[in-house]
Amino acid sequence: MARPVVSTAYRDVASGLSDHSLVVTADDFGLSREVNEAVEVAHRDGILSAASLMVAEPWAAEAVGRARRLPGLAVGLHLTLVEGRAVLPRDEIPDLIGPDGRLRTDLARYGTSIFFRPSVKRQVAAEIRAQFEAFRATGLALDHVNAHKHYHLHPTVASLVIGIGRDYGMQALRVPVEPAEVLGRVEPVRRGVEARIAGPYAKLLRRRARAAGLVVADQVFGLTWSGSMTPSRVAGLLRALPPGRTEIYAHPAIAGGFEGAADGYRYAEELAALTARETLDALRATGTTPSGYAARTR
Repeated sequence: MARPVVSTAYRDVASGLSDHSLVVTADDFGLSREVNEAVEVAHRDGILSAASLMVAEPWAAEAVGRARRLPGLAVGLHLTLVEGRAVLPRDEIPDLIGPDGRLRTDLARYGTSIFFRPSVKRQVAAEIRAQFEAFRATGLALDHVNAHKHYHLHPTVASLVIGIGRDYGMQALRVPVEPAEVLGRVEPVRRGVEARIAGPYAKLLRRRARAAGLVVADQVFGLTWSGSMTPSRVAGLLRALPPGRTEIYAHPAIAGGFEGAADGYRYAEELAALTARETLDALRATGTTPSGYAARTR
């Protein structure tokens, strides 16, 4: 695969010797027009180098059209097994669908069912495969895979994703190992319950993914400050960028209030964080050009 063309906003960043590699990703591509437009703006005018596509959402086709016009944007699959729309009809995956006709939101009980009930596991496998098939049908190169709400941290789901992903050329997987000490260099931080719970599962998944030959980042940022990746935080992370592979992910949109928007997420501010002069200057100082994961698999 050819190395992606970098966007005009950071084309002048030095690409010489550096001990860093960086992927800057937008999640929820395809969820809404507001998200899709922000992805294009952040890639064209900011530091965004990748986006993760929700293949069953109503604006997915529009997102694919934008991606085809943006050859430098690396696109991956944002597997959605919770809090979103499924590819398969309800009668094929009845245990995955809630009363509202969407994928379940009771994550703990759902996770228990996946672990203990073989029929639920089979339905999850079928939906995962259907989403990989839907991504393949777009004709886009599969740069990476991650999951909505990091639900691939569930050990059973992780096994299914790794196994099924091989059939579709998956080479890179997001594993949200987020070093608290780096966050602390940006600002004092108290990690929430989600980040504390995710930590041990993420470290286990990182070992499994690497054993399976997948590319994973050494550190991923976006979990603790999910929905509030402000300009000062993103610029601060770039100034504190550790050696090795890093992914920074955000949830940009030109505005909130769309169907599927998360309560409390500062969507427009996250877009600003990817395009702000402070961010561009901090990136330039790293001597690093953001790319997709595929640029690191060779």
